[in-house]
Amino acid sequence: MSVAVSPSGLVYAANSGTGGSNYTGFRLSLNGTLTPVPGSTYAVPDGSGLGDVFFNDLGNHLVGTRTGTSAIDSFVVAPNGRLLPAQGSPFTGQRLGQLGAEFSPANPSQLFVTNAHNGAGLGTVSAFRDNLFGQLSPIGSSPYADGQTAPCWVEISHDGRYLFAVNTGSGNISSYAINRNGSLALIGSTPISGGGADIDARLSPDGKYLLVDGSGMHFVSVFAVNGGSLTELPSPPTPLPAGITSPAGIVNT
Repeated sequence: MSVAVSPSGLVYAANSGTGGSNYTGFRLSLNGTLTPVPGSTYAVPDGSGLGDVFFNDLGNHLVGTRTGTSAIDSFVVAPNGRLLPAQGSPFTGQRLGQLGAEFSPANPSQLFVTNAHNGAGLGTVSAFRDNLFGQLSPIGSSPYADGQTAPCWVEISHDGRYLFAVNTGSGNISSYAINRNGSLALIGSTPISGGGADIDARLSPDGKYLLVDGSGMHFVSVFAVNGGSLTELPSPPTPLPAGITSPAGIVNT
């Protein structure tokens, strides 16, 4: 379902399926080969509906979302690459359908998670403080509403000041300002031209553009980023190659 890569080259995959739902670790070598980390597989119950998996920028904490059961797995990463579940993990989500997750690139103790299954117009994003031992506690008045439907994936500006949530059910993107303490302030929502079942989003390496995977319409939309403001580029969305069905993730290198 999702893959996370740490700065040291530790890779964790979230695998979802009957009889095999788990997180499993690998080492990524300089030549691109993957080697399984012995004893790294951490099983979760079938029906968990694993969503996103994400390292903090230090690579010493990892979280995974359970969309099907509205919970969040939180781990400390041991030196041998195995996962040590935090006391109390999995943590109950603040609303329904935890899906997208990302740590702030400016503050690795701040974690943000989308709540995708609240219903029409009831989307929210949660803000958590992740302590030294991986325990999660809400920040401020979390969760923070965006008035949209099904916020699924989340992306944070490289300076940690703004958060963008893709609202799959509404066909738009919500922008939040991230305050210094990790609380959120809604800026507004930007429509996606021809949007439909929009999924993942990633910033370009320079942070100037946000690319959105328009899974339902089979194209990639591009937005210019100015702080927390988004402007869709006037050129037509880039179509995905013929024959590709249900594209999901997107990444920039």
